[in-house]
Amino acid sequence: MEWFSAENVVAVLTAALGVLASVGVLWYERRVPRRKRIGYRVQMDTPVGGNARGDGDGTPGTPGTVRFRLFGRAPDPGLDLSDATLVLLRVENDGPQSIADADYTDPSLRGLTVEFTDRRIHGVEVTDTGDADHLARHFTPESGMRHEGGTLHLPRIPLNPGQHFKLLFLLTGGPADSPVRVTGGLRDGAVRPNTSLTADETPPVFSRPARLITVLLTLCVVSLAAIIVVRDDTRPPMGCATGSLTLVGSTAFAPVAEELARKYEKDCPGSDITVDAHGTTTGIRALADAGARHRNGSPAVIALSDGPKPSPGYEDLRENRVAVSAFALVVNDRVPLRGLTTGDVRGIYRGDITNWSRLGGPDLPIALVSRNTNSGTREVFQRRVLGRFEPAPSSRDCLRKDDVSARVLRCEVDSTRQVMSTVAAVPGALGYSELRLGSEVKGLHRLELDGHEPSVEGLAARGGYPYREIEYAYTYGRPPADSLVSSFLDYLVRGSGQDVVRTHGHLPCGAPEGLRICAEP
Repeated sequence: MEWFSAENVVAVLTAALGVLASVGVLWYERRVPRRKRIGYRVQMDTPVGGNARGDGDGTPGTPGTVRFRLFGRAPDPGLDLSDATLVLLRVENDGPQSIADADYTDPSLRGLTVEFTDRRIHGVEVTDTGDADHLARHFTPESGMRHEGGTLHLPRIPLNPGQHFKLLFLLTGGPADSPVRVTGGLRDGAVRPNTSLTADETPPVFSRPARLITVLLTLCVVSLAAIIVVRDDTRPPMGCATGSLTLVGSTAFAPVAEELARKYEKDCPGSDITVDAHGTTTGIRALADAGARHRNGSPAVIALSDGPKPSPGYEDLRENRVAVSAFALVVNDRVPLRGLTTGDVRGIYRGDITNWSRLGGPDLPIALVSRNTNSGTREVFQRRVLGRFEPAPSSRDCLRKDDVSARVLRCEVDSTRQVMSTVAAVPGALGYSELRLGSEVKGLHRLELDGHEPSVEGLAARGGYPYREIEYAYTYGRPPADSLVSSFLDYLVRGSGQDVVRTHGHLPCGAPEGLRICAEP
């Protein structure tokens, strides 16, 4: 079966793993109790050192003297601190739930008990309660906080998740790093040692099961994404055919034709498609000549045309509407204007306006760079914008007039790319091109026309951007249904070739927004 492939099996298994992980989250949240936890750790345990002795008179100590006070009371005067140690103990709620007074279970109403092996407590101070200043009121003898020997009894201290307090102890009798243990009864929970997990000593945001499940889900998503990216879901053209085919005609549509040819050849081994674009009129004539020479029906030639075929004549050519194309006026970057009106353009081509200063631009003569008479782009420009034929050429190099009596400096070139390079090189030059090419060349920029920006989005608007035309694919008569010509046309007009057409800045006739324009006479 077609779906039983390695990619599909991996995709199904990965999706199943993701579902199981999600179900596991729900089960864990509902069935596994979330225990209360108090964690503790020793952050400092160091000897006081030297000949230190207790000083309880409240006056500044002499060098080597250390003074500590417990709730306003000093340790015994003259206490020998030669073996004294300082211990900083951190206690925190590192579980997911708050801990209240009633959660402590010691029958004597104690909270926690701190025990130091082989050492005796002589002083203890609360040095830090984080941002929970209200905790300080619990650390008083009246609340039940007291110490005897090496044991400190703490009252029942409520702690929200993440809250902590620190205790600083003065001890004697044993070496530093002797065992320290914190005990206490906790309903549905436990008291246990912990370690610092982050630089700022904050607990992790997610629990270990949550982190594990997150990793599993991430792996599932990455695996599915990799399958989608690696797998080629492009369907082959409808009715793949083999043989040879030549695409002639429009140079403006040639980039689309070249990419379509490459993709079709890749999807349909045994096909050989050549793009030979020299202009719309040249392509129409080449198709008609090939058809006249061909004795057995339609030749393996498709002519791509900017606009309809010339009329009358060429009655044997059969049209297929492919897309709506936008074209653009382009001007050299030395001219900072951003738009022209149709009236401005017509005045320029009549020779009424010969310098950009007349239109608010720099003092530069206008040089018109046009296509030759075989160009469909030129035909569209004359029909949609000028409303008349362009004037005769008056220059061969687009820099100076060869005919000094001509009102307009105008030259002709053979392709759209030559128009682009010439406009970019000649200060003050004005030309026209297919829409996408007009944005790929440095040294020039596109112009708005009658306030409308040249864009594919503006094509579908009624009364919008005027410099546009339907792209046609012509065949000589009706080609056989099983021929490469028919298969390629289906690919171009109705198949996945429409995606290529759209990526090149054209609006496919098969798209809903393109149907109305392509149906216009």
